[in-house]
Amino acid sequence: MNLQIHVVQQGQSLYGIGQAYGIPYEQIAQANELQDPSRIVVGQALVIPITGSYHWVQPGQSLYVISRLYGTTVDELARINGISPNSILYVGQRLYIPQRTKSVIDVLLYVEPREATMEATVAEVRRRVGDLTYLAMFSYEPQRDGTLKPPPIDDIPEIAAQAGVLNAMVVSNLENFAFSADLANVLFTDKTAQNRLFENIIQTASRIGYSDIHFDFEFLRPADREMYNDFLRNARARFHPSGLTLSAALPPKTSADVTGLYGGIDYKTVGEICDFVTLMTYEWGYSFSEPQAVSPLNQVRRVVEFAVSQIPRDKIFLGQNLYGYDWTYPYPPETGVAAKALSPQQAVNLAISRNANIQFDTTAQAPFFLYWDDEGVRHDVWFEDARSIQAKFNLIKEFDLRGIMYWKLGLAFPQNWLLLHDNFTIRKR
Repeated sequence: MNLQIHVVQQGQSLYGIGQAYGIPYEQIAQANELQDPSRIVVGQALVIPITGSYHWVQPGQSLYVISRLYGTTVDELARINGISPNSILYVGQRLYIPQRTKSVIDVLLYVEPREATMEATVAEVRRRVGDLTYLAMFSYEPQRDGTLKPPPIDDIPEIAAQAGVLNAMVVSNLENFAFSADLANVLFTDKTAQNRLFENIIQTASRIGYSDIHFDFEFLRPADREMYNDFLRNARARFHPSGLTLSAALPPKTSADVTGLYGGIDYKTVGEICDFVTLMTYEWGYSFSEPQAVSPLNQVRRVVEFAVSQIPRDKIFLGQNLYGYDWTYPYPPETGVAAKALSPQQAVNLAISRNANIQFDTTAQAPFFLYWDDEGVRHDVWFEDARSIQAKFNLIKEFDLRGIMYWKLGLAFPQNWLLLHDNFTIRKR
């Protein structure tokens, strides 16, 4: 099955959209997990579960341009549509798109369990394990003496293992709910603490059943760059003989700079040491930023272009957020009021409830909308939809990356999972 992305136009109903594609509207509602099928909003992106897909020709598009979009050839596109390869297309012309060849990728999903929401988290893990290669448990927190503070995990690793999913043990430099450069420095310089940490990690991995040790060390000092490289080398030397792989999360860099917020991370060396890396290609828009896309495609592309110049492509996971933000005017940093995080599904439901038309930024490849709350205060919402995630999937295919990493489980985005399976075969290792 190919899936079609349809953007709701003025005056359209779900019933009419179903008629246009020749399927019952209930199937569209079910696929997109719509709360109320009678309520959709202009600009909303829907995934249409049809056999085959269609493309409506846009101004300036040729068969060559369209064939590149869908990973096919001009001759095949012409043949299947019964036209000449030299045909001049007209705007609005409908072309049938042949079945895509699926790439095989790895999928890694972070899970951050909390005692208060454990039942819901476990239920969501059961729902999503079939979509994954790795489930990454966030996070084990090293103490300054090399002991480990574990997260609550319940039977999540067992659920993943039974589904043929590899469990990854995320080890972060979180201390007092914030990433700590000081903590990292202690672990880099105190070899007794470092050795104790590695031994505790190996013992925990053996007891729980983790296959990969995934370091998420953030906001490191530029001066600690080489010490972090040595820390990872030492970790590899300890972990590989125990049958464990080593991976690391990388901030979104576009050059090999050794200063600034991300100066402590050396893409090339970390890529050489680790078995794979995940790019944290999100948070351009964040809690205290101006309203903007969380993972704008143009910025993400720049990070990927740099990453593949430093690290083998078969080691690189593209990072993807499963959330957006609702900013309240006047915007930070003037007010100090954090934007509210929300899932893509919550964002769409909010647009519907406020009767706000959804717009689309073609440069960022991201949807957004404006609304005014009951007090008359303006809000800007940027989030992810079927179009934005398809653009990221296309980037993975264009650069032949190993896979995709998601932050994080529990945020409803049904279109993502439909399109993930439509574009890729998910590898089980």
